[in-house]
Amino acid sequence: MRLLYRLQRWLLAPLVYLAALLLLLEDWLWNIGASIMNRLAQWPPLHRLEAWICGLGPKAALVLFVLPATLLFPVKLLALWAMAHGHPVLGLTVIVLAKLGGAAAVARLYLLTRPVLLTIVWFAALLAWFLALKERWIARLRATRAWRKVDALRKALRHWRQHAVPRPRSWVARFRRLLKRFRHTR
Repeated sequence: MRLLYRLQRWLLAPLVYLAALLLLLEDWLWNIGASIMNRLAQWPPLHRLEAWICGLGPKAALVLFVLPATLLFPVKLLALWAMAHGHPVLGLTVIVLAKLGGAAAVARLYLLTRPVLLTIVWFAALLAWFLALKERWIARLRATRAWRKVDALRKALRHWRQHAVPRPRSWVARFRRLLKRFRHTR
């Protein structure tokens, strides 16, 4: 029995780490999408639409929350079809853009509908279970030696970039410096 448990842990460990990495990627995309949508929400027609969304009931809010994933599923299938028929770059680009757009839309809709969605008992219980599971998986990933090494490297690179590399004021200054270097090498 103990051998079976060890074997199961050994076989499932890579899948848990992969799932944790995907959850971290999803969190990163979620944050980027939320910040983009916050900027777009300043546009008056979107502001009115968001006010309407905030006034929806629980069932309508749930349907609206699930809508982006439902609408993007056929787009992702078409991207896979394009990849299977010799257009891998197009398919991958469509999948990445759909993931970014879907994460942005779901992030904003979640922020708008969260208070109403939490009034649905099963949704609140499912959300609490998922968030606890996600935290456990990410904690397992962060406890690995590989994660600690990558995190130490990331911190060292950030420190080096902040202290050792001169920072131009803007992308224009970077571009001018690059042009100057190119002219001197000719």
